[in-house]
Amino acid sequence: MILNISLMTVYCLDQDATRDFYVKHLGFEPRVDAQMGPLRWVTLAHPNQPELELTLMTPGPPLSPEAATFIRGQLESGQMGGFGLNVDDCRRTYAELSAAGVEFLQEPSDRPYGVEAVMRDNTGNWLVLVEKRDS
Repeated sequence: MILNISLMTVYCLDQDATRDFYVKHLGFEPRVDAQMGPLRWVTLAHPNQPELELTLMTPGPPLSPEAATFIRGQLESGQMGGFGLNVDDCRRTYAELSAAGVEFLQEPSDRPYGVEAVMRDNTGNWLVLVEKRDS
């Protein structure tokens, strides 16, 4: 029986810089940083959801050279999809992150499900901040 999602890959161009961005700006905590043969395994988790780890991977093996080139191009052009982050106050979080220099693609906007803003991490992944509307 599957219990939950425990690991999610986030592609990046520089594992150290991306780890530092997620720790400094988004409140994640470093978990694992280990060399596994030619692969460096770097994970983070948010303290409010410790069972879900983000694996920071650079585009390379085990991907094919063509897939790695495609992903690298998506990151470099800021077109890589990411994930959503629940926030308690989207407008406040937007203001705090903007003041810290985080790049936003969309200011907070009202949506049927709540308030959302779209940002980029330091590598070009799109992240959506969502303040859910009370049901």
